[in-house]
Amino acid sequence: MEAIKRLRYNYQEKDIMDHENDIVNRIKKDIELFTKNIKEIESIDLDENEVEIIQRAESYFADTQYYLEKHDFVTSFGCITYAHGLLDAIRLFHGLI
Repeated sequence: MEAIKRLRYNYQEKDIMDHENDIVNRIKKDIELFTKNIKEIESIDLDENEVEIIQRAESYFADTQYYLEKHDFVTSFGCITYAHGLLDAIRLFHGLI
């Protein structure tokens, strides 16, 4: 009976680790996409308000990496999602998407 309990525990632990790996990979994919998309903005003449929005997006991007290193995946994912939203607003306004 004890062996079955250990097997269940190990199986559950493996599932949790696999799930964490999936989340980390998703965040890293979003980091790569953000890096690609921010380069599109570099060639655009932005007004003062748009510059502030981009700066905020970059700040959320930095927070994404910070929380990823701390293994706070929920906050990290929230930050990259928000960074994408801000960046996409500018890209949409300028007809890039």
